[in-house]
Amino acid sequence: MRSKMTLAQCKKCRGYTLSETCPKCSIPTSKPHPSRFSPEDRYGVYRRKLKLESMKGDK
Repeated sequence: MRSKMTLAQCKKCRGYTLSETCPKCSIPTSKPHPSRFSPEDRYGVYRRKLKLESMKGDK
C-alpha cells in the first residue's frame, strides 16, 4: 500500500490512476517516474551491467 497519493501508470493500457490497481485492466500499477539520480549510488555499477546484459539479449 502506498503511503502518499501518487500518480500511477498501468503497464498494459498505459492509463494513469491514483489507485494501486488499474480500473480498466485490474492489474497492479507502478510509478511512471524513474528513481532519483544520486552520484553516491552504491549499486549503479551493477544496475548498468544488468542493463547492458539485457540489451545484448535483445539482439
